[in-house]
Amino acid sequence: MHPLVNIAVRAARRAGEIIVRSLTHLEGLQVTSKGRNDYVSEVDRAAERDIIAFIHKHYPQHAILAEESGAAGESDTVWIIDPLDGTTNFLHGFPVFAVSIAVQQRGRLEIGVIYDPMRQEIFSAARGAGAHLDNRRIRVSKQRTLEGALLATGFPFRDNDPNIDHYFAMFRTLTTLTAGIRRPGAAALDLAYVAAGRVDGFWELGLKPWDTAAGTLLIQEAGGRVGMLDGTPYQLGPHIVAGAPKVYDAMIEALAPHVPQELRGV
Repeated sequence: MHPLVNIAVRAARRAGEIIVRSLTHLEGLQVTSKGRNDYVSEVDRAAERDIIAFIHKHYPQHAILAEESGAAGESDTVWIIDPLDGTTNFLHGFPVFAVSIAVQQRGRLEIGVIYDPMRQEIFSAARGAGAHLDNRRIRVSKQRTLEGALLATGFPFRDNDPNIDHYFAMFRTLTTLTAGIRRPGAAALDLAYVAAGRVDGFWELGLKPWDTAAGTLLIQEAGGRVGMLDGTPYQLGPHIVAGAPKVYDAMIEALAPHVPQELRGV
């Protein structure tokens, strides 16, 4: 196992233990609103602190970009961390959430790890070494068309989202063309499921780098494609489309009429 993957996996498992232990006393947790329908709990912060401390124990000079504490340090190597993706699910005891950790070196994603603590599944990837689920090689699905495809997505949830009408036009189109669309509520896991072939494609608007960094590399190493809404290469931007190669192409084509100029290339 690549040494950075090993550290990322160990850090994710530690954070997962913190999260799972907290499920027994959800009603007593301190929760802060970052905005409408956007929450952070003391568990998010505790898990993030533990991940960062563990990383810096082994790589004290590496930089951090984390959801709750932001950017810290200057280095060619940056750890991109979402300590608890799916906080709203977690706070309701809905068992779909994950820890996401990626490593970017000189601006290129090199390592991606996503841990589902409820199923104890570790999705991992190292550039050039493929993607794995619990040490078993995974590939994106062999689905070639939208007909019969199962997609995942995330709904807009912020106040006055300027893209909400565009999103629901996309949703309506893809609903009519596919076998179904799922909205589990944790983008990192959605992306991991694309890599594992459990869903054939995924799209969402308004994400952050820590939501997508690990999943992006997983999909690429599993033989899939990841891009912007207009099909340009993905650069950890807010809007993402991903899938098995033929499904990805079909999604980009189907979405094109609903992608205004201001959403192209972002």
